Parts: sequence; C-alpha cells; structure tokens
Amino acid sequence: MKTVDHVYISGKFTVPQGSEIMPLINPSTRQVIGQVRLGDQHDTRLAIAAAKTAYQTFSRSGKAERMLYLQRLHDVVAARSAELIDTMVEEYGGPLAISQGTTRRAANGFLQTRKLLESFEFEKHIGQSKVMLEPLGVVGIITPWNANYSFVCGKLATAIAAGSTAVIKPSELSALQTQLLTECLHEADLPPGLFNIVNGRGDVVGEEIIRHPDIAKISFTGSTAVGKHIARGAVETMKRVNLELGGKSPNIILDDADLTRAIPLALAAATINSGQACLAGTRLLVPENRLEQVIDLTRAAVAELKVGNPRDPGTRIGPMASQKQYERVQRYIRQGIEEGARLIAGGEGHPEGLEQGYFVKPTVFANVSPNMTIAREEIFGPVLSILTYKTEDEAIEMANDTIYGLQAYVSSADIERANRVASRIVAGRVFINGLYDDPEAPFGGFKQSGLGREFGAYGLGEYLEPKAIMGYENVANT
Repeated sequence: MKTVDHVYISGKFTVPQGSEIMPLINPSTRQVIGQVRLGDQHDTRLAIAAAKTAYQTFSRSGKAERMLYLQRLHDVVAARSAELIDTMVEEYGGPLAISQGTTRRAANGFLQTRKLLESFEFEKHIGQSKVMLEPLGVVGIITPWNANYSFVCGKLATAIAAGSTAVIKPSELSALQTQLLTECLHEADLPPGLFNIVNGRGDVVGEEIIRHPDIAKISFTGSTAVGKHIARGAVETMKRVNLELGGKSPNIILDDADLTRAIPLALAAATINSGQACLAGTRLLVPENRLEQVIDLTRAAVAELKVGNPRDPGTRIGPMASQKQYERVQRYIRQGIEEGARLIAGGEGHPEGLEQGYFVKPTVFANVSPNMTIAREEIFGPVLSILTYKTEDEAIEMANDTIYGLQAYVSSADIERANRVASRIVAGRVFINGLYDDPEAPFGGFKQSGLGREFGAYGLGEYLEPKAIMGYENVANT
C-alpha cells in the first residue's frame, strides 16, 4: 500500500502539520491502495508565504527565463508519462485512452504556453498611454479529480507565463497522481516557492486559500455550487477569479444530418471520460420525425460501448471515481424513470460481471421533456437524455434553456446552416460535426458555467492586470 505523507512547500517535500489520514481506493476494485496525510491551514499558510516570497523576484523575470522553466516542466512530465498514465488508471479508473490523452495534454500544455509566451506582448501603446500587463501575485489553484494532471499543469503553466507564483490544492482523491506529478515538477529545478502543492480538503486548505489576503487570484475548476462559494469568499479581499464550472451541454442534430455518423459522435460526446466531464454533451436534441431512427441507432451504438477494466485498450467507460459518485449517478437514473422518461438503454445497477467496482451502465433516456430533472441538472456520469424538437428555432431555444453555457455541439450536412445555428447557442465553445482539440482557443462558460477563460491568449490575459502610464514620454522641466 502506498502512502503520501508529504506536501511540497518552497521547493521541498515536507511532512504536513495536518494529521488527518484518508484512504485511497481503486474505483475498479473498491480495494484500498494507499493513504494520504492531509495538510491543514498551517501548511497552507506556509505555502502562501513561500509563494509570496518567490513572487518578489519571479515577477520581475523576463520571457526567456519563463520560457526556459516551461520547457523544463514539459520535459520532466513527458519523461515519466508511462508512470503517470498507470497511476491515473489505478487511482481514478480513467480508461487507457483518456488517461493517455490527459497525460499528453498535461505535458504539452507547458509547450503550448511557451509558444504563446514567445509572441505575447506585455506592453502596448493605447492613445497617449503606455499600458503594461502585470502579473497579479500569488495564484491559488484548486483542481478537481477527473483530469488531475492536465488541470494542474495547464493552470500552473499560465501562472508561470504571467510571472505569478502558485499555491495548488488538487483534489484529495487524486493524491497518488498528485504525488507522482509533484515529483516530476520538482525535477524541473525551478526556484523554491514558485509553485507549492498542498493535499487537503476543500473546507480546510481551500478555505484558507479563499480567505487569505496574500492570494491575489483563484483559478478553480469544479462544480457550480463550489464556484459560487469561492466567488462569495473571494470578494472579501477582491481576489480575481477564474471559475470553470458545470455544464449540461446540448447537442443539436439538424434534420439534414447523417444519423449514422451523428449518433456515434453524440454518444462519444456524452460519455467522454466515462461521462465524468463538465463538457459532456448530455442533452441530445433531435428532429421529432426522426426519433425512432435515432433510438434504433443509439441502442446499437450503446451496445458497442465497452464498459470495464480501464487498462483494456478497448474500454470506453471505466468506473465512477468514488462510491459517492456512483450513488449520484444511480439516483439520477432512478429519478429519470420515476419522472416518466423512456429508458432505451442501461438503467440502474452494475453492468453484469462488474459488481466489484463503481461501474454503472451507460444509460439513455428518450421522450425526455425539458423540465425533467435529468434534462436540467448535471449528472456527471454516462447518462444521455434525448429530447425532440419540431423546428430549428425550437431546437435553439431548447439548447439555451439551461442555467449553464459551457459547451455545445451541432451536426448538419450544411456547414453554413451549422455555423448559423452555432452562432445562436449561448455557450463558450460550440463544436460542429466533430470533437476537436484546439488548445489555443479560449475555454470557459456563459451563465452559471463560470467566469473568465482558460487557454491561449485569452487565458493568459486572465492572469494579468493592465496598468496605464500616462505622460511616459514627457520630460520634466528642470
């Protein structure tokens, strides 16, 4: 059994002051595979102090130094990618393809940010003033359990590019992944205090980050409920916040779409990362007169989805991350049935032969009305709701009938029509006829899906504060 009993502060692995021990469970087997000793408020304060001290020097660094650090961070993460993948599969239960992709994005995020930094302008001339984009200070980074490596590395890369230092609180459920990733980052030999990592609970370590006056900004990815709590707390010291929150992403299949292509794509969008993804396309909007064809194709596509051992390259859906998450998904499936939705695939309980882990059946409901709970609330599991519409305008109205606005999908044989529909959907990203990876494009949500953007120039701008200097060319009379 593995034990994580250190936090990372000022360039060193140290034993935390916190004494709480939490077991770590393999979600595929429900077996205890390790334990983590959690940090507390004192550990968090030490981490913040170290980051504050490091910021005094690092904030004055130039592009060349920051680019060097980003290159080093990429190299050390890439060098141990096989170990990182293996640990993610074991601790999180991420299917092999997802774990490989997450690890690859974590390493590549440093390179992509390095490339951005090379041409990014920190000084502009606007009107008669010189505008300087300055780092904010110490950034508090709080990340979830569903893609630990890429969230930590992506946010850290942006903080470094901006000239800020960081205190990172990953999910305590990801402690084995965090420990290995921290070992990698340590090997990059960055200045002490530039980044600090403290395992701990949100109501302990997270709360200290929220209230501490020396944290200038918080970058958080997680649930909308927690994001609102962070925003309320951050305003006390006017912290800047980036909040990437929940979603209930619509997927509109227009009446001219090729269903034999659109339905498998829709199922992939709904079950990405075993359905444990804020951007999952879990509301499928289809023409009313094509519903039965959609149902037949969806049943066939679900039958092809392999649920099981995440180490098997053919597995598309692994276990839910925890007992709590398993029970959450089961509750929503029961609620869908109770509210009268038509169950066309899956249902309650474990898939046959997979009772030992937190596995759920990929589940699809049809005849879902917009006011049903499964059509309105984020489930965070492989559960798809099929809704029908009569006209294009009705489809767009239904797509936008949500408190969320993170991501959306459109399928059509007419690319101009698809673009027209995409332009009317209220979401931070809209995918047309496919699933794409564009790390330079901004990522974030409208409405209750968050505040601000990540990735690329828009993401870097969120970590900078503009300062205008007027009269910078005037020479004082002497």
